[in-house]
Amino acid sequence: MYVDKRKTATQINFLDSEKFISFTKYADPSVLADQTKDGMLPAGSIFPKNDGSAEGITINDVDLSKGTQPVGVIVEGYINAKRLPTTPAAAAITALSKITFSNIK
Repeated sequence: MYVDKRKTATQINFLDSEKFISFTKYADPSVLADQTKDGMLPAGSIFPKNDGSAEGITINDVDLSKGTQPVGVIVEGYINAKRLPTTPAAAAITALSKITFSNIK
């Protein structure tokens, strides 16, 4: 794990419930290039891609500018889709069968 100087980030709460299940995954900057901004993968990103290969939703911001980093990925819970950085694709919603989305439209 790479540790650098402290950065301040603001996060919007996209959880609709305090109950969720997350697991640690490793975020690879080359795979997630379409979701990163200035090397940062924002919380609420569909992991690893916003398509049928989706495994979950990132729970915190991750700095990928120095390479692969661990990230918490929500695999089960209640998520407010309007508060995510990008709207989940229909294929991603289907793949994330244990995540319940509210405000999807």
